[in-house]
Amino acid sequence: MMEFKATIGGKPAHVGSDFAVLNPATGEEVGRAPNMGGAELDAAVAVAKAAFATWSAQTDAALQAACAAVTAKIEEHAAELAEIITLEQGKPLNGLGSRWEVGGAVAWAGYTTGLSLPVKVLQDNEAGRVELHRKPLGVIGSITPWNFPVMIAVWHILPALRTGNTVVVKPSPYTPLSTLRLVEIMNEVLPPGVVNVVTGDDKAFNLGGAMSVHPDIRKIVFTGSCATGQKVMQSAAATMKRLTLELGGNDAGIVLPDADPQAIAEGLFWGAFINNGQTCAAMKRLYVHDTIHDAVCDALVAYAKNIPVGNGMEEASILGPIQNRMQFDKVSRLVADAKGRGKVLLGGAPGEGLFFPPTIVAGLRNGDALVDEEQFGPALPIIRYSDVEEAIRLANDSPNGLGGSVWSSDIAAAKAVASRLACGSVWINKHGAIQPNAPFGGVKASGIGVEFAEEGLAEYTDIQVVFA
Repeated sequence: MMEFKATIGGKPAHVGSDFAVLNPATGEEVGRAPNMGGAELDAAVAVAKAAFATWSAQTDAALQAACAAVTAKIEEHAAELAEIITLEQGKPLNGLGSRWEVGGAVAWAGYTTGLSLPVKVLQDNEAGRVELHRKPLGVIGSITPWNFPVMIAVWHILPALRTGNTVVVKPSPYTPLSTLRLVEIMNEVLPPGVVNVVTGDDKAFNLGGAMSVHPDIRKIVFTGSCATGQKVMQSAAATMKRLTLELGGNDAGIVLPDADPQAIAEGLFWGAFINNGQTCAAMKRLYVHDTIHDAVCDALVAYAKNIPVGNGMEEASILGPIQNRMQFDKVSRLVADAKGRGKVLLGGAPGEGLFFPPTIVAGLRNGDALVDEEQFGPALPIIRYSDVEEAIRLANDSPNGLGGSVWSSDIAAAKAVASRLACGSVWINKHGAIQPNAPFGGVKASGIGVEFAEEGLAEYTDIQVVFA
């Protein structure tokens, strides 16, 4: 059984109680995490605030070197971190699973390390010189979800470090172990207090809520549900915190009538079912033109039938269980409702424990629960349409606007449709393919701000304009 201490000020933090972390594939306890409260949060913020004074004074080259050292440490411990992720999150080691997640974390850390925000000269003439400087904010509060516990922690922490900020990270109580170990590893090469971690089961004390109102945390970076994101935004208002909120998505894909069903089947599947559908930017609803609707359904079902589902520690598994009971129950409810409204083409029946097979349901429409609600699990509704204008309207008929995709043999036609989708990212003949050199964020209820690239890095800074 794994048991990690929280790291505060570069040292193990001792608390009087802990809580169990379960393997969603077996239901067995795989480890225990510290059950921390307000006193531990205050201590973590205090040491992070103290460390900021010297960390923020580092040269740009020194910050870059430190981030490079952190990246190397993550890569050195990649196999260990991947195993911890699989045990607590459920995703397989293999395929687009935990090894892939850690590899992505290393790639993002490395790319972020190479970014910089140099002084920008706005004016330099006889009237004077005007410069735009980027200044670190202070203590960054990071609140991460359970679907990609290491990769999203890296998305939050590395840009904070690169810009001279210090961090207190709070992982989901479902998946705290990999983050505890990640921060422990980081502290092997960072000064004490620069990155700290607090964990709790959120039952007796709401750590995330306390972070949102803490007067010494200057920014909250949150990845999670829209409902929780709204609460973070409300509670952060009193202290005028900076916010980056990457919230839920109900991403739509539109298949145009000239698409090749066989050619797009694999892309459609992984666009929807990557990480067992437990991905903010996964495709959650698919609109298919009437002329190729049945052929697309047939090709997608044929591909999905060959994907092995099982315990993530088994190399043959490509998809694992749903991570927790609450999410499993939501997917089960939505699929049960869809059965009475459409036709189940594949899956549809819950398995043992938290296993739920890849499920594809046709014959649904906007207004049905599985179409309107973000399922965040292995169930894809397919909606038939006859007019492209109708498909665009239906795709945009959502409070969310994280991602979208268009599938076609005609790239120009696909781009024309893509430009009319109300979402932060649009892909052509793929879905959810985010990358570290492209800003990523949502519109409408899917969040505020962006992550990745220079635009994401800048969100960890304040602007100071110097007139000389």
